[in-house]
Amino acid sequence: MPDLADGIARFQQDVFPAKADLFARLAAHHAPHTLFIGCSDARVVPELITQGEPGELFVIRTAGNLVPAYTPGTNGVAASIEYAVAVLGVSDIVICGHSACGAMTALAESHDLIGVPAVAAWLRHADAALARAAGTAAGPQKVGALVRQNVYAQLTNLATHPSVARALAQKKVTLHGWVFDIATGSVEALGAAGTDTALAA
Repeated sequence: MPDLADGIARFQQDVFPAKADLFARLAAHHAPHTLFIGCSDARVVPELITQGEPGELFVIRTAGNLVPAYTPGTNGVAASIEYAVAVLGVSDIVICGHSACGAMTALAESHDLIGVPAVAAWLRHADAALARAAGTAAGPQKVGALVRQNVYAQLTNLATHPSVARALAQKKVTLHGWVFDIATGSVEALGAAGTDTALAA
């Protein structure tokens, strides 16, 4: 906690004064252009990776950057997606996976999750990705393949949400799949098979 308190002091002393006009505008105006759905992993910081300013990204972070397919009922992820799309009117949605993802590693290596039943249940939302990566040899290659397949699977789940489906039909929103490599800082945009594109090296 002392580190966090020191960080707040530095923010108030150095960062906030330099961006005072921006924060004054943001106090009365919230219009992010992108919904960024990323992993809860502490090494993956959307605003740092994109160098976005406050107010630009509406962020949802879940273990494994998982997006449950839509079902009626109360759900924090679904509510956040609906708010970003239907109320804030974001024009883009990014689902970002990353290298060395603990959730994907647990699945790829069949870790024993008996001691963390909530985690085990949550990771069931990656079952489709796991099936798609089943033919990949064990090891780092399998984790990497699963990370990518998981981004595709979560984009499919995302499109089941009514607000997203409507926005897609009306061509008001564009979906993107990214993979961030922690060791190199590179970001890869996933396209159809064989059309992945490096956004940065």
